[in-house]
Amino acid sequence: MVKGAPTFTSENLAALKKRYTEAEQAHVFERFGELNDEDAAMFFEQLSNIDIESCNEFFTRTMDSSKQSQQPAKIEPLESGSFDTTLDGSQNGVSDAWRAEGLRLIRENKVAVILLAGGQGSRLGSSAPKGLYDIGLPSGKPLFALQAERIRRLQQLASDDTHNATIPWLVMTSGPTSAATRAAFEKAEYFGLNADDVFFFNQGVLPCFGNDGKILLETVGRVAVAPDGNGGIYQALRLSGALDWLRSRGVEHIHSYCVDNCLVRVADPTFIGYAAQRGAECGALVVPKKSWDEPVGVICLRNKDFGVVEYSEISAEMAQMTRPETEELAYNAGNICNHYYTLDFLQHRVPDIEDKLEHHVARKKIKHLDLETGELITPTKPNGIKLERFVFDVFPFVQRMAILEVDRKDQFSPLKNAPGSGADCPETSRKDLIAQCIRFAEAAGAKVQLVDGQDPAFEISALVSYAGEGLESLKGKTLAPNQLITDIDSVVTV
Repeated sequence: MVKGAPTFTSENLAALKKRYTEAEQAHVFERFGELNDEDAAMFFEQLSNIDIESCNEFFTRTMDSSKQSQQPAKIEPLESGSFDTTLDGSQNGVSDAWRAEGLRLIRENKVAVILLAGGQGSRLGSSAPKGLYDIGLPSGKPLFALQAERIRRLQQLASDDTHNATIPWLVMTSGPTSAATRAAFEKAEYFGLNADDVFFFNQGVLPCFGNDGKILLETVGRVAVAPDGNGGIYQALRLSGALDWLRSRGVEHIHSYCVDNCLVRVADPTFIGYAAQRGAECGALVVPKKSWDEPVGVICLRNKDFGVVEYSEISAEMAQMTRPETEELAYNAGNICNHYYTLDFLQHRVPDIEDKLEHHVARKKIKHLDLETGELITPTKPNGIKLERFVFDVFPFVQRMAILEVDRKDQFSPLKNAPGSGADCPETSRKDLIAQCIRFAEAAGAKVQLVDGQDPAFEISALVSYAGEGLESLKGKTLAPNQLITDIDSVVTV
């Protein structure tokens, strides 16, 4: 939490030490005298920017809550009429109306997009921002580029003779990814977007705590910190001025998603139109679970309020429950971190909600300074606590929620695991996106000439088609399986 740093003077340093002493965190100054003037000033600034009183309160309240013997929450599946689906074909005409409404809102420049891009590709063997990862498509384009091109295509689809549609793109980075992300956007000339329509802001951080509640130091002159979870997006949006920026542009509706989904329909007009027509202040896309035991959180009811439960929170018996009318899993609304908000909700309702949101405890192995010896300790088992909030923690407070079920193969292929792991990895992301491009071509009446035993390398640029539209000229053609289509008039046929 940020308070703003005063000038580094002896008087201000004494006042800061007094604050930390009263907060029972004076140990952070124990080796302060070893720092040179430059490092001392930097440490002073970091400590000043930490709202130590609030951080202590977060820790105490979170730990007390986790220790208390509370009445277990009553968990129930979503009621059948509380969400809509695009899967069974019953909503075809209605979904066309949702899409038309979404395109109208985009045309009137009332829609923006928030990208959660704070993660690094550590599990993928890369220290770069995950959005720069190349999943192996024929184009060689990273995730950032794929998503930017969907925005560009959607702007084109929504525009007409009197409206030049613009979709502002807000990119939330973290300390480790901020500089590299901004540099990549600049180098790529914002992936074809107008730089004035891209807004970067940083995810917040919180100090790391020892199990005794004492703040851990990373070095003599630096507190160990960690991102405050994707739920920190709400405070980060407000403090960065992003919400005021959106308000000044006339934006009313916002789509938020995670960077690691290669199939995401950025600013999805169907989802936006659906939520807007329902008068929702918050919404979520969900996908059916692959199986009852798939390790994914599901949106359900917790004490009659909307919420997300992790797979570990429900028993195998509950996970296998089915709806009697359909025999589908009752707990089947897989959460894919794909959300809708109104700007009014984010700007006016969430600030009142935030104080009610609990932090979650993450017990981690945290490198830290041994204050007695000055040595850096690298623990082999969890030795400390990171506090975080989740983006869905606001769900129980939402007054008007819209939940839409979509087909996984159309909109969700997460990139979580290392190459070669076989699930949610670069290979599955590549396979899923190529399979989607083949479906687009075949739905337009073309045939992709696949070769037995060979994986196709067939890609249709999002600049050509956002979701399968605009491919009518492919009808009746047999297409080579290994090609990148960047111009509908230059396809390779066989």
